[in-house]
Amino acid sequence: MGGGLWWEGNCRGRMTCIDCMPTGWPLLPQVYSRGECATHCRERDQIGLQNWDSYGEKCVSGHLPVVRSSDCCEFWRSAMGVRGLQGFVARACPGACQTVDLREMAEKHRIDHPGCPAVIVVDAMSCVSRWYTPEFWVCGGQWREYLAILEDFINAFKAAGIKLVFYFDGVVEETKRDEWIKRRMKNTQETARLFQYIKNYRQQPGKEMFVLPSALPTFTRYALKSLGQKTVCTLQEADFEVAAYGLQNNCIGILGQDSDYLIYDTCPYLSIENLRLDRLVTVMYSREVLCRVLGISLTHLPLFACLLGNDIVPESMLEGFWNKCLINSPPRISSRNGRTNILMSVANYISKIPCSYSSLKRLEEILPLGSDKTLLCRGVNSYLLPGQRSPWIPPNEINCQTLSLQQQSALCQDKEIFQLAKEQHIQSENYSIFNILCHGEIDCSNSLEDDYDTEIPGQALIYRPARQHIYSILLESGKGGTCPLVKEWFVYFGNPLKQPDLIQPVQPSVPGGTPNLKTLWLAKGPDVEKQRYSTFLACFHLQDEMEELQALEAPVAGFCCLVAYLMMQVSSLSLEDLNAFLALILCLKGKSAAQLTGLQLAQVESRAVHLGAVLIRGLTTLLMANSACGFPFRMDDLMPWGVFDGKLFQEKYQKAHQGCSVEELLEGNESLYTPFQNLKSFICKVCMAKNRTIHSRPRGNGFNTGREQRDFNPRFQQQPHRSHIVSPYHNQMREFTQRHLQSQGGGSGHPHERKYHLPPQ
Repeated sequence: MGGGLWWEGNCRGRMTCIDCMPTGWPLLPQVYSRGECATHCRERDQIGLQNWDSYGEKCVSGHLPVVRSSDCCEFWRSAMGVRGLQGFVARACPGACQTVDLREMAEKHRIDHPGCPAVIVVDAMSCVSRWYTPEFWVCGGQWREYLAILEDFINAFKAAGIKLVFYFDGVVEETKRDEWIKRRMKNTQETARLFQYIKNYRQQPGKEMFVLPSALPTFTRYALKSLGQKTVCTLQEADFEVAAYGLQNNCIGILGQDSDYLIYDTCPYLSIENLRLDRLVTVMYSREVLCRVLGISLTHLPLFACLLGNDIVPESMLEGFWNKCLINSPPRISSRNGRTNILMSVANYISKIPCSYSSLKRLEEILPLGSDKTLLCRGVNSYLLPGQRSPWIPPNEINCQTLSLQQQSALCQDKEIFQLAKEQHIQSENYSIFNILCHGEIDCSNSLEDDYDTEIPGQALIYRPARQHIYSILLESGKGGTCPLVKEWFVYFGNPLKQPDLIQPVQPSVPGGTPNLKTLWLAKGPDVEKQRYSTFLACFHLQDEMEELQALEAPVAGFCCLVAYLMMQVSSLSLEDLNAFLALILCLKGKSAAQLTGLQLAQVESRAVHLGAVLIRGLTTLLMANSACGFPFRMDDLMPWGVFDGKLFQEKYQKAHQGCSVEELLEGNESLYTPFQNLKSFICKVCMAKNRTIHSRPRGNGFNTGREQRDFNPRFQQQPHRSHIVSPYHNQMREFTQRHLQSQGGGSGHPHERKYHLPPQ
């Protein structure tokens, strides 16, 4: 650390110049020397701030394309704090970046607070991309390797007597939805480029195209729970709850990478980006030193953040104000970095105005805040933790965010069920249930799916019939006896995400009728256990197969439910695909993380990458059904490290399609031959009962890009200005490649509806 540039390492093994990008996107696709990077920084300053797009992807003149590790496919935090503030602290406030030994901090805490454990609260969503360090990431995830990495991480802190508490975002707040959509559309373009690379070279792309495996944050929650850690799934965006927990529980620090933790008046902010796990050393950012450099006090920080632009006050409203500050309150020392000058000028302006509510109101009149003149007040309020006050806000107007939701507005009006769902959500015990019961809304980010493969529908559509049954189970007692529609924000080809898909719940075919939630969640006894299992199977149209599935080990039974459902839903799946799925689950059982790490792949097949992502998303659908049905399975039995490995699936897929014998597919293990044949016969029988015959279709070393077909096939084109209600399940996805999705008006009277018109079955 020193000079005008600060360099930092990261988990992908590249170096980063903070001057070259906004905070939150620390990866460069190539390594620049100091001199080269300094040249680029100077070029950027000459081009000017306005020529840099708001995502930090690249300068309009083409300089420094940036890969965003914190925006990799699955998860997203709106801006990871105040743009440019983290880099400013590194460049202009070297005294604010203090190297600390976490062991020493923990020991000091124990001396100062006898009997109180040393606790670090972890902003897990800003850490996941640093935790996932297996070499292979494109094949669907190296889950056992990842689990071992998490265990090593926990053990390093445990050895120092430090307890960790992990927080995960539990919602996408409605005010952030537009930004979420923009990110999803950009991710879709990046995924298309990634698949084109795989098709061209049959290899995993380099680190510059790195994306996290699908559903990684979701399964990280359960991985940490399985390792005995306290994990919390939030009722709002995590940074507020993390800061509040750190303050209220006297934590020794917050571990993350979000500059909002410089703004909250809470416990010390520790950098995950700079953590050296072997020595438990990292960088602690000092709010006090930052304020000294800026010439303001800690009380000014919330207003300072708002006047630079944050989640509540958009930057676009502030550009004129920044220009006035640069003219009327120029920084004491001018910098070549445009963002640094803005930060210093805004701080200089704030330092000269009285610290009062009337000053805030005058600012609201000056700024072009549009129709909502309360933005600044709400923005400052958003940084006030429970029990805190601010001179900018009068006590009677403080509306501190709460960590509870009012049930009055929830879809579920049963207090007992609502409270249980809420508790399970917070404790990371259920999956997506609370958001459906509370808001009737669910979202799912990008997956590694090939939009040019016309034979495999998007996972959002494949699993929609199962979700419709789950919605019916959860919302069976809607007002007036009818189920309310569920709003789905799911990424799939042709969906512009302008409106949510409005999905009609569909009652599953449960023998004896669908039990209510009180029975499924609260009742006890063997008959209820049977009802839970039967209801779960009915979500996947397997209610008639309960006896055979219950005879299997639970992880195998869950995986067979998923594979059978996939084979019924996607008509292009072949016997070779089925063989690969079954060889995967059977051969994985005896393999350690070290053995899987040592597995080598000569090439990567794009279709297997796609199927791997579909399988992983299928596991999250199993989790949702399991949660809704009262947990007929242990959640641990449905986790990917028990049933899936990306490299192993690639190997089995390639061998199956190259015509290898069953013996070779099963690695010569004769004890697996009979289970393999039994599972294969079972799934083929289930499919035959649904009039689905599974054919052999070896693909060898070939693949179908599907580019021309998908580009011009009208069945994949969605109407851009309509949301849609999806009709109930009538084998919706079967013969997917022989149907057209047609837009049709009418329906519920929604002004922006888009409806799928499905032919009679």
